[in-house]
Parts: sequence; C-alpha cells; structure tokens
Amino acid sequence: MKLSTPFLLLVTIFLTLYFSLFGQEDRAQKLSSKLKSTDRDYVFVIAHRADWRNAPENSLEAIRSAIAMGVDMVELDVRKTKDNQLVIMHDKTIDRTTNGKGLVSEWTLDSLKTLKLKNGQGRVTRFKIPTLEEALLEAKGEVLVNLDKSYNYFDQVYEVLQKTETIDQVVMKAKKPYAVVEKEFGEYLDEVIFMPIVDLADEDALSIIQEYIDQDAAVAFELVFSDDKYLTQDIINTINEADKRIWINSLWDDLNGGHSDDLALDDLKSSYGWIVENGATLIQTDRPALLLDYLEKKQLHNQLN
Repeated sequence: MKLSTPFLLLVTIFLTLYFSLFGQEDRAQKLSSKLKSTDRDYVFVIAHRADWRNAPENSLEAIRSAIAMGVDMVELDVRKTKDNQLVIMHDKTIDRTTNGKGLVSEWTLDSLKTLKLKNGQGRVTRFKIPTLEEALLEAKGEVLVNLDKSYNYFDQVYEVLQKTETIDQVVMKAKKPYAVVEKEFGEYLDEVIFMPIVDLADEDALSIIQEYIDQDAAVAFELVFSDDKYLTQDIINTINEADKRIWINSLWDDLNGGHSDDLALDDLKSSYGWIVENGATLIQTDRPALLLDYLEKKQLHNQLN
C-alpha cells in the first residue's frame, strides 16, 4: 500500500513531538539522576565560579566554556541588587571583578548592566554581569549548578528556579544545622537538592551530619577540613553507609588538608588521588581541565548512561 504524502507528514510531526516530550533525558537530567543514585563509579567535576581561567568568573561565557569542557556542575555566587534583583557575583563589592566600584547592594540591575567584567588578570572584557535567571537558562539542560551565597535569598531563588524550570538541576547549600534550615526554609527541602557544608573541626560535625541523614534532608555533604586528622573514618563511613555523597573542595589547602589543585600540578596521586580514595565523588576545583583528564584516565568520569 502506498502511503500518501500528507499521512507521512503527520507521522513525522507526531514522532518529532513524541520524542521531544518523552524522549531521552538531556545531559543535566542524566547528571541529576546520577547525583541521586547510589552509583559511586562516577566522580563529578565542579568548576569553581565556572571556567574562570578562560573567561571572567561567574559569567555566561565561563558557564559556556565549562559546559564545552565537559564538567558536570558549575558553582556560581548570588548577590542582590538595590532594586531586589538577583545577580551572579562573588564579592559584596564590584571593585575586583568589574570596571565599577561599590557594593552590589548599592547598584540597580540596569546600572550594573552598564559595567564590564574583568578577567582573571584584572583586564576589562566586553562581558556583562549576568542575572541568576540568565545564568540558569544558560546552564539549563546542559550542566548542574551549585548556588553559593544564596541561602539568605532562598525563597527568592526558589521563585527563579520555578520560572526557569531548573529546580532539579540546582544544588542549594548552607553551613547550618538541620534544625535551623528546617525552621527557616523547611517548606523547600522536599523540593530542592540540598547539601550542608560541614566544618570538620567543629566538635559537633558528626552529629550535624547524622541529623541530616536521619531526616533524609541531604544528597551530599560538603566537608571542609584544614588537616587530614579531621576527616575520620567514622565520618566517611557514616556518610557512605547512608548512601549520601562526599563533596571535597580541592581549591586551596585549608579546605582539604593540603590536597589542593596546586599540589595536583606536581603530584596528582597526593591531591586528586587522595581525595577520591577518601570517599569524595564530588570535587570542586579551580583546575577543571586537569581534574577531568585525571579522572578520565582513571575511568572515574566515563560516559553518562
């Protein structure tokens, strides 16, 4: 039987719509599923302030570069403007990262948009300060996002996550015990991916971790420690046995007991190797290309399923 051209056209349209609505997950969805899974054979690479070595930190260009590089998550910082808008900026002031001066909170969004970002060498570029919404839309479907310095704006951030449909793509965090977070923003904890920051030098560190585990209120724990002695086997076992993930920052020495990105330049085994051996499956780095290369050679950053 010969099929008519109009019929074939209708079939093509139907199949296109079907696969766009019910087809394969995009990369961000796969990463989100992997993050929540018990699979520990894949180590996530988080680019600190996105790829700031090749573009201005916290810029849309840095996010694009990190995505192209193949990282799994970008860490971005949130600040609020004078007119109550959320923008991506690490410092309270704009002095270091733009050609302007003053507090972010003293500038309106429109006025901030007239400024230009500086690169890592302090040179003024043609790039602009992005809003939180612009940054999330840039990352949407491509890469997970960790929002730092955003806890104080939790409710407003959540509205932007809803608007951009990126709730399941964003990791929120805070350096606070569960009881405090539950009291302040408990209504969101069942909706967002949440990760407590725990300073292991705190004598209550293990109990803070255990309380989040008991409430099933964390997907991972960002562990901060200035000395190896604080990262005990009890802490590692407690988190692993609860099927939660360990996040370690390789950024600078006092965050990881000296197993930092700088050490990785000379001794990969004592830096990234040590971090992985001590249970981390989430590593935030200032050298994402170096870390990606290391993990891929160790078959710890394989193709997503």
